[in-house]
Amino acid sequence: MSFRILLVDDHAIVRQAVRQLLLTSGVAREVVEAETGAQALASLDDQAFDVILLDISLPDVNGVEVLKRAKRKAPRTPIMMFSMYPEDQYAVRSLKAGAAGYLSKTVTAAQMIDAIRQVATGRKYVSPALAEALADYVSFDNEQMPHEKLSDREYQTLCMLASGKRLTDIAHALSLSVKTVSVYRSRLLEKMKLRNNAELTFYVMSNRLVDLNPAMTA
Repeated sequence: MSFRILLVDDHAIVRQAVRQLLLTSGVAREVVEAETGAQALASLDDQAFDVILLDISLPDVNGVEVLKRAKRKAPRTPIMMFSMYPEDQYAVRSLKAGAAGYLSKTVTAAQMIDAIRQVATGRKYVSPALAEALADYVSFDNEQMPHEKLSDREYQTLCMLASGKRLTDIAHALSLSVKTVSVYRSRLLEKMKLRNNAELTFYVMSNRLVDLNPAMTA
């Protein structure tokens, strides 16, 4: 069985490689591409898909926010998050927002094909790393960790600050003003009861919210 897939990623070379894999493997009969969240949501207005493969790092809207909006437009369409961020950083947040699974861009071709087939037939895809992240989450007996109180934008700002990015860098990456990013920083510090970037970075590293490998934060 092959599927009609919406592929959302802002890197053309990634889209080209994934598109070729999906078509040549036979898992997809058609792949529609979008490079921004706005394009992806517009595609859902007049087209139906069997699966949506959605990156988290998009130039206009955070992928988790696109996920939430897409679920309102197409509630029955399974959405697989596809990102360079490790599972313990965004996977639980994505599943809570309605994702059918979470794929790291480090997966093999066989793993991607298997995952897409699973979610297309109505099942969830849970990798071993995601299973561990879920186990860690429930082990807190549903008590919220401080970072789980943050909005998606605040959480993204938290991780980028801890990675050493300046407010101007974050503003550029998220297509926001420096003032808006500064507001997010103030809010997250208040919610998490932290005083400065040093405490913020220590918290993030202690809870393994950010991978120190630069390739993983691209």
